[in-house]
Amino acid sequence: MRQNQARRMALLDAAIDVLAREGARGLTFRAVDAQAEVPGGTTSNYFASRDDLLTQAGSRIYEHMQPDVATMAKSLEGPRDRERVAGLMHDLVDRIGAYSVGYLALLELRLEATRRPGLRAVLTEQVKAIIGANVEYHVGTGLPGDAKTVELLYLAINWLIVERLTLPGVFTEDRMRQLVDGAVERIVPAAEG
Repeated sequence: MRQNQARRMALLDAAIDVLAREGARGLTFRAVDAQAEVPGGTTSNYFASRDDLLTQAGSRIYEHMQPDVATMAKSLEGPRDRERVAGLMHDLVDRIGAYSVGYLALLELRLEATRRPGLRAVLTEQVKAIIGANVEYHVGTGLPGDAKTVELLYLAINWLIVERLTLPGVFTEDRMRQLVDGAVERIVPAAEG
């Protein structure tokens, strides 16, 4: 297998684009080569199999979705209250919306994982790790609520993102913002005092 890391990342990004546009069945080495505008056979030189490509594309999506250092620093500014959590949830929805290709590709991978135990195992571990890190961050920074709060927000906000990206006509952007605020209001405990 080839070791040019920049080329590997470009091929994975092309695979993500193909997944979002064509679905898992459309993800072939040839389709990735075309999307990446590289000579035919390039993708097969970097990935041992289609399963390998699917698994690594999933990991790459999560890399893209991680907030950067500036975003993380900004999340710690101000009081640790419900309003801060609502702001963080709005930022998350906006950040994922800006990378809609990745999220749509991830949905395709999740569906494909129901048929591929190896992919399911990898995605399961990634999602568990992400939820664990979110719980640790939320509780560790003094935001209101506990692990269950984070898990419920994760579930509510993820489905809201699915609606926004797959059926954007269901809710207006204004209504989506109201729904994020409503989810936080109902899930995150009020400040004591």
